[in-house]
Amino acid sequence: MRHTIYHIIMSMLLLCAAPAAMAKDFTVVIDPGHGGKDAGALGTRTNEKTINLKVALKLKEMLEKEMDDTKVEMTRSTDVFVPLQKRADFANNKHADIFVSIHANSISSKSPMHRKINGAAVYTLGLDRSDTNLSVAMRENEVMKLEADYSTTYQGFDPSSTESYIAFEMMQHKNMDQSIALAEAVQNQLVRTAGRKNNGVRQAPFWVLVRTSMPSILVELDFICNPTMETFMASDAGSTKLARAIYNGIERYRNASGVTSKKYPAHKRAVKPVSTPEPEPECSSDETSPSCKPADASAIVYKIQFLTAPTVIRQGDKRFKGLKDVESYRDGGAVKYTYGSYPSVNAAASDLKKVKTKFPDAFVIKTRDGKRIK
Repeated sequence: MRHTIYHIIMSMLLLCAAPAAMAKDFTVVIDPGHGGKDAGALGTRTNEKTINLKVALKLKEMLEKEMDDTKVEMTRSTDVFVPLQKRADFANNKHADIFVSIHANSISSKSPMHRKINGAAVYTLGLDRSDTNLSVAMRENEVMKLEADYSTTYQGFDPSSTESYIAFEMMQHKNMDQSIALAEAVQNQLVRTAGRKNNGVRQAPFWVLVRTSMPSILVELDFICNPTMETFMASDAGSTKLARAIYNGIERYRNASGVTSKKYPAHKRAVKPVSTPEPEPECSSDETSPSCKPADASAIVYKIQFLTAPTVIRQGDKRFKGLKDVESYRDGGAVKYTYGSYPSVNAAASDLKKVKTKFPDAFVIKTRDGKRIK
């Protein structure tokens, strides 16, 4: 197993070290999950693969009609089976700017919430995982077992074994910040535009996310095991709202990141000058309070976001589960709470693991002058 994990890590590092593609139109790869012999999760009247493709095709049409400098590529446009690795390879070969994998969620029929659970969530590749997030990733990764000789293709990776996921925890995805920004933009629109319950932005070890070399997200539209949510997702009106929500999220991500349409020359992508990074200060922390601070208050500061609430929570509140020196910022109508201040994502990694023991969905954000940079 150690030999297998070593090869997985090395191949991931080589992938992320690949040179960036030359300037081009904005390329979106849409990945309708499952397909062909892999139906995905089952509902009472339809299945996941059908819903995924319906929403994906509508999203493709919207992007091509309304975002005129955008090139859309589909990992599948019909009901065919596409292996997980080929989906990631496809996105990499197309030099995509973003990768959006579309899915519908489900839980065990033995759960008392099987027909009641609902809500949308958007996933990015995570440094760590909660049991809930890992179970979702395992279910989606299980599709590789439908492939002939999958053990060879995936270098001995076993999607059912928690030990195999150690390799993912040892990997820092170079597009983490952009992936989180894209995920938050799409999740916000799934709530506002499509009216979905907000199950948040989460992190989990999905194979297609770790193997893609661009900002990548996996969207769980809602729960197909809930008949009401299934009906919504399968309907023309519902699938259109879901596609529109993802489109709006992509548009807002582009506007916020400066990657906008050719029609607005001032927002064209610019090549940033290469500069020598300043050395990172040593960081140390106890169980509840970090002591690592960047030297320059106006510099980019990384923080660990761990909680969202509708109102301000006072320091020492039991909802912080013992975390001290907690800070907050407003985002729309919500108050979001952060822990620590770090000069880089890597500097925050150790404390992130500690915070995740209390808040499994915690993740790193980027700020300047106390404001979130998306």
